[in-house]
Amino acid sequence: LTGKATSLTDTLNGRFVDQVAAGPIQQTSGYDGVVAWTKDESGNVNRQEGGQDRQLAVNDAYRRANLWWRPDFGGASITSEGVSSDHGQDYDLVEVVPKDGLRFEAWFDRNTHLLVKVVEAQGAKTFTTTYGDYRRVDGAEVAFRQIVEDSSSAANTQEATIVAAAFEVLGPDNRFSPPASTVFDFTIHNSRGATSIPFQLIGNHIYAEVSVNGAKPDLFIFDSGGLNIVTPERAAALGLTVEGELAGGGVGEGTVKVGIAKAKSLSLGEAEIVDPVLSVLPLGDLSGIEGLPETGMVGYETFRRFVTRIDYGSNVLTLIDPKSFDPKDAGTPVHFDYAGRSIVISGQFENLAGRFRIDTGARDDLSLNRPFAEAHHLRESHPHGVEAVSGWGAGGPVKGYIFRAKSVSIGPVEVRNIVASESLNEKGAFGGGDLEGNIGGGVLKRFILTLDYPHQTLYLKPILGPIADVATYDRAGMWINLAPTGFVIASITTGGPAATAGLKAGDIIRSVDGAASGQIRLWDLRKRLRDDPPGTTIRLTVASDQGDRNVTLQLRDLIDP
Repeated sequence: LTGKATSLTDTLNGRFVDQVAAGPIQQTSGYDGVVAWTKDESGNVNRQEGGQDRQLAVNDAYRRANLWWRPDFGGASITSEGVSSDHGQDYDLVEVVPKDGLRFEAWFDRNTHLLVKVVEAQGAKTFTTTYGDYRRVDGAEVAFRQIVEDSSSAANTQEATIVAAAFEVLGPDNRFSPPASTVFDFTIHNSRGATSIPFQLIGNHIYAEVSVNGAKPDLFIFDSGGLNIVTPERAAALGLTVEGELAGGGVGEGTVKVGIAKAKSLSLGEAEIVDPVLSVLPLGDLSGIEGLPETGMVGYETFRRFVTRIDYGSNVLTLIDPKSFDPKDAGTPVHFDYAGRSIVISGQFENLAGRFRIDTGARDDLSLNRPFAEAHHLRESHPHGVEAVSGWGAGGPVKGYIFRAKSVSIGPVEVRNIVASESLNEKGAFGGGDLEGNIGGGVLKRFILTLDYPHQTLYLKPILGPIADVATYDRAGMWINLAPTGFVIASITTGGPAATAGLKAGDIIRSVDGAASGQIRLWDLRKRLRDDPPGTTIRLTVASDQGDRNVTLQLRDLIDP
């Protein structure tokens, strides 16, 4: 994407407001010295207090105001790392930790002492910003060229060239304050101010019908931490103009190509959003992972406009105009903060306090970020677990150490007997230290979940009666996906029943207990491999390069029951 940006910086202490218009995207972000905030195309304003955003804004403000040149280094801890070389050039390298900020590296030209490069970790990614083409503006040195490189992909490199720069009188303080949210781009076409949509719960994922530009509805996945997405094929059929080529990721370590488009409308039941911005990326691989065609996603951008109620007991999702919402009988309220487009709550894993993302798009009970799990030696304290593929997303497989845990708490609400996974991935959403973990559908489906985005409050109301397929884990020791000729075994758990039976990654399951694979839904087979009791024998017909063979698989527990 190409476009223009305007940046206003308070050079005394680094407060800032940045406005960007690139293709269909228009975004504003700022920091007023206390609050980091964002404003999206819809007019929604979020105070970014749930992850590292405020600390990263402190870092940014520190650099913008050049606080390292002050006698007290602007309150930062600064450590010389000596002389470091890059492409045959020597630089003075210092480690900087601003007060209330995060560590970053600053590289200075040894002759001019101008800043040349900043290296900064942001979650599981590392960003390298290079500064060049310094010019004098009113006696100050200003870098007229900046390049930001993202460790996840070269496709996400950002290049900015300043076309004009000037110093002016500061003006009122509220220039940097978060503005009020002003959202007028949605309508609920009835007098009730709410619309209800039936959904299917498949693998703990929510699927419901969505229409783009008034076309025939398609089945979309609903992910509170995700994007509004259509596939390239669907975008072409709708006649959408796609701009840009970015690299997007998710829970896996890989990336996919992403474009941006603006549609005329997005309709869900009687709710309609006008001129929504959509991400366009291939979801074809997810069709094999989930077992049904993946044409799009409803994400944070839609959820954020409404109060969203997800009744996992009745399989009904309700979108409510915030002006019509009555929290009476909604359940226990829990405050949440924003971290980018995610919602984050304070809670506990067993007796350990932490910050956890609430994620309707995750199939698991609880996924723990690798740095948190390693810091607390969770593997040693929970020895009866197993290493396996624990999930799959747009970025590929998620590898984890899966074990039975006592509990996780969402604010004051404790959920006992859960299956937890310590991420073994170094990249992707679970590889960073910005949060402690991710609470998914395996826990959320025990409740009627209400997300009041305008008031940053979620409500949990327990579902009465038995809930199917809760706190269960695979008893077969393999991850299977859908293939044209059957179910492909994508991964085998070392020492598990599938390995004992001689199954291997790449094998194709053609039949199960005499029933052809084409007669069986992927999610039903996965559920059976989780829920059938230990000792159950399953007869498989399997195809491989060596030909067809019959295999007897005996289920058993791989983690504590």
